[in-house]
Amino acid sequence: MDTQLILVQLVNGLQLGVLLFLVAAGLTLIFGIMDFVNLAHGAFYMVGAYICALLAARTGYFLPSLLLSLPLVFVLGLVVEKYLVSHLYKMSHLDHVLATFGLILVFDTLTHYLAGPDGEAVLLPDYLNGAINLGNIQLPVYRVLIIFVGLSVAAALAWAVNKTRAGMLLRAGASDREMTSALGVNIDKLYRLIFAVGAMLAGLAGALIAPISGANIAMGNEIIIIALVVVVIGGIGSIKGAFLGALFVGLVDTMGRAYMDDVLKLFISPVAAESAAPALSAMIVYIIMAMVLAFRPNGLFPANK
Repeated sequence: MDTQLILVQLVNGLQLGVLLFLVAAGLTLIFGIMDFVNLAHGAFYMVGAYICALLAARTGYFLPSLLLSLPLVFVLGLVVEKYLVSHLYKMSHLDHVLATFGLILVFDTLTHYLAGPDGEAVLLPDYLNGAINLGNIQLPVYRVLIIFVGLSVAAALAWAVNKTRAGMLLRAGASDREMTSALGVNIDKLYRLIFAVGAMLAGLAGALIAPISGANIAMGNEIIIIALVVVVIGGIGSIKGAFLGALFVGLVDTMGRAYMDDVLKLFISPVAAESAAPALSAMIVYIIMAMVLAFRPNGLFPANK
């Protein structure tokens, strides 16, 4: 196989993995620590993409627009948690699902009304639109940057959760909310912060992918499905699980779509392989999720490990 093509596919898989991690990290914290099922988490991914795209289109500066989108999505997360989510914590998971599904419809409708139905494209500046030359191999600069940002965020989250006082309070609130509150910790503010940080991470992922796929209304609903797969595979509430699960899913999905037909040709006819490969490559991560649920229902890297 062509080495250049394989490396490009690996970079694409790692890029998808780190983007999934940014979305899944907030999702797993909100679900695992707050016991809140947030189907609308993908909406923050979409909002981050749109804010970045609209700011970049009007200012002509991509990186400042990306950076500015983060505090805006963070504030949006604070508002949503305070005025909606905080009233649902003591309700059932079915109530969470119904309320956040309604929130998806609200976000989608508002985005359609404010930004239009056609989506927004983002042009990269020239210094991010080139390639890194490694001998005869060329790797896209921007995709490598996405990987670097994702890995940096993963390292920062691991440090914050395990080495800081805020992380200690977070872990304490996850294990025993009542006792932590009795010791003087404001659990409501802690949960609000967790929710807003999770929203901001999803918004960062959306802003990062906007120059590649554009911003569109359906993108949040698409990412939340595969992010839930990552959370199940990695383990609910586990940052380590979200990170490793996201990289695994990103690589498996990308390499499967690229090379599934070649693998199948080793066992069946080329015509049958070409026909079966697209369907099987789209199913493979869900098959893996089903296997994890069957043999490791707490995930491969549960939070208590």
